Amino acid sequence: MGGQACILYGAAEFSRDADLAVFASRDNLENLNDALSDLAAEVVAVPPFEMQYLERGHAVHFRCRHPDLRGVRIDVMTRMRGVDAFPDLWERRTSFPLPEGLEVEAMSLPDLVASKKTQRDKDWPMIRRLVEANYEQFFDEPGEERVQFWLEELRTPELLVECASRFPEAARHAARERPAVAAALSGDEAEVAMRLEQEQAREMELDRVYWAPLRVELEELRRERRRKTR
Repeated sequence: MGGQACILYGAAEFSRDADLAVFASRDNLENLNDALSDLAAEVVAVPPFEMQYLERGHAVHFRCRHPDLRGVRIDVMTRMRGVDAFPDLWERRTSFPLPEGLEVEAMSLPDLVASKKTQRDKDWPMIRRLVEANYEQFFDEPGEERVQFWLEELRTPELLVECASRFPEAARHAARERPAVAAALSGDEAEVAMRLEQEQAREMELDRVYWAPLRVELEELRRERRRKTR
C-alpha cells in the first residue's frame, strides 16, 4: 500500500518509504519482526510493535539502519478507516511481477484509493492520478466493474463528465449515491468540481474523527515513555 503501490499502478510518485498492510496473527508478526531485524529496522517513537496497537488501527513506524537501506522508513498497519479487513484485501490483491522472477502483492486499486482518503492534503492529488491513470489505460476496455469504479472515484471534472456521457445508464445509477456524478450527467464541470470539493471535505473530517481517539492514546504513550526515561 502507499507510495510504492502508487508507483506500481502508474501514478508515479518518488518514495523512499514503504507502507505495508499486514495480517495481525502472532506467527505472521513474528515472521515480519525477523524480516525487519534483517533490515536493522528500529521502531520510531510510539506505539510499540505489538498486536494490540495494530488491531486498534495504529500504524507502527520503523527506520532502517542497514547500510543498503539507511534512513528508509517502513510503516506497518493492520486496520484502516474505510477499508475492509485484511483477509478481504488479500483476496482482492494485485500481483506485480518484478525482475528475476520475483513479484510483489499490492492492494487492489479500489482498496488503495479508499486507503488514501485521509485528512492529508497530499493524498488527494494521488487519488486523482491513480484513477486517471486507470481510466486512460483501460479507456478502450471499460468493463462493468471498471466503469463502476471510475464513476465512484474519478476526481477530474472533465473526465467524470466524459465518463458519465459514455456510460449514461451506469452514471444514472451511480448518481443516486454520488452527487458529483449527478452534476456530471448535466455536463456542468463547475458543479462537478464543487461537489468533489465537498466529498473531499467530508472524507477528511471523517478521518479526523477516526484518528482523534488514537491520537489521544499516542500522546499518553509518549508521556509514559518520557516518564520512564527521566
